[in-house]
Amino acid sequence: MVASSSVLEDSSTLSQLDQKLHKLESFLALVTGLAVFSLMVLAVVSVSGRNFFGIPLPGYVDWIEQIMPLIAFMGVAYTQRDGGHIRMDILVGALKGRALWLAEIITTTLILALMLFLVWGTFSHFLRSFDFAAPLWSRDSSIDIALPIWPAKLLAPIAFSVLCLRLTLQLWGYCRAFAQNQTTPIAVPLVENAAQQAAREAQSVSGGAD
Repeated sequence: MVASSSVLEDSSTLSQLDQKLHKLESFLALVTGLAVFSLMVLAVVSVSGRNFFGIPLPGYVDWIEQIMPLIAFMGVAYTQRDGGHIRMDILVGALKGRALWLAEIITTTLILALMLFLVWGTFSHFLRSFDFAAPLWSRDSSIDIALPIWPAKLLAPIAFSVLCLRLTLQLWGYCRAFAQNQTTPIAVPLVENAAQQAAREAQSVSGGAD
């Protein structure tokens, strides 16, 4: 049975770390899905309250502001694991062997460096909002019902830190593939052409039946 992901697994340390991190990424992706569902519930409650009782949900916009970081950031590492982010597949797909892995090493290193800066910047932004001595530990709050904003600000460095872990594992996998000139390395998303993607998706939908 072929998995729906293009990431290969084995019994190595790298693959075990990949699978453990993927469990965390899957949980965060689930949280993202629940956040989307909660937005729908809030919308129904707010619209129903306005139409039937003349009273919309108090702080509706404030709650949306709190939930949006869950939707925007929590699934980035999960998507990165499967190679789902926008990338130049036409260019990368034309490379083979060590040239391909070298290109992946360079791009992954650059992305990891950027994400480390973003972790530092977003955590500093969180610290400017968080204060143990302040009410609700917050120096700022939402406009309508005064929700503390620091929980939403903390989500960004958490999500970006998980993404940094994912990028580190992928960089490890690419470096090993380059050193050993592997054709099917583990713990990294493999480049697939359109026919391979279609065949994998069809097999996934059919339950992996031959």
